[in-house]
Amino acid sequence: MAAAELQRREEFLVEGESFRQNAFLIINEMVAMERQRPNRVLVDEVLHSIFFLGKINTPPYSPERILSDADLIREFKIRFPLPFEKCSSQVPRRSPFSCVLDMVVDLTGQVNEGAIRQKLQQLVGELRGDINKKPLVSKTICVSQSNPPGSVRYYGVSMSTDGAVPKKILIGASCLSKWERYVADAVMTYYPEPNTRPFVKKTYFDGTIKVPENVRCETFDLYDGGLKPPCKSCGELFGLATTETRGFIHGNCAEAESLSKLFKGDEAVRGQVPAPTGGDRERAITSIHDALKRFVRAFQGFSQWTDSFYTPQ
Repeated sequence: MAAAELQRREEFLVEGESFRQNAFLIINEMVAMERQRPNRVLVDEVLHSIFFLGKINTPPYSPERILSDADLIREFKIRFPLPFEKCSSQVPRRSPFSCVLDMVVDLTGQVNEGAIRQKLQQLVGELRGDINKKPLVSKTICVSQSNPPGSVRYYGVSMSTDGAVPKKILIGASCLSKWERYVADAVMTYYPEPNTRPFVKKTYFDGTIKVPENVRCETFDLYDGGLKPPCKSCGELFGLATTETRGFIHGNCAEAESLSKLFKGDEAVRGQVPAPTGGDRERAITSIHDALKRFVRAFQGFSQWTDSFYTPQ
């Protein structure tokens, strides 16, 4: 075998192993936190999200390969049967690290922002991968609140997925089944149409919004803790002031989840958001449904996906 091919295969295996290791470490951390403050629903949800992403990972990882130990597999199947049963037939509503975030906030208390960020940064530091790519790990956390500093803080993290297609699947699923309507519509405005380039705005639908100036929406790097300005894409979606010229795929960033929680939790601040221009919203929704069908059914074992999203138990 040629040396270059051997090296490529070795790198492929190492990358795949990082996915399995991080999946196991995240599950282990979630179970440990759940012992401190019971929240079976979040453990159930993170299991399904990880198992689903394992199924579509390259190379793929079954739940059994992720958990490895026979006794552990048996115990999890008894306590959390549905993630095993539904990881090949239902799409998660969000990425795994979003569940980790909610567990940390629930355990720590939303007011303790420093402790939340420190806990997540510590966990990220323990997970596998290089400085630019750690499988299943979010790179940023966003904090949104109206009329700071005394108001409720709403947290979000970036999509903890690797690869363009898994990212598009979870962004589309979040638009259709998880995010608040204003945020979902803003992201749908830029969600890729068939045979079009990324970052192209729809001509028939405009759900972009302008977040009120009194709203705090700040994002921090989970690798080094530094403050990060909104990227170009978040400026386009939410009217956040930025001088950045680089953008990520619309909906990937932590701002989407954080603002969605803010708008759901604070009707007053949502009422201050000017109504988006709109257009043919049903066509935009149908477009995402159709895209998800193409993406999901392209993976082995998902050919019969029937548009259903997982509801944790």
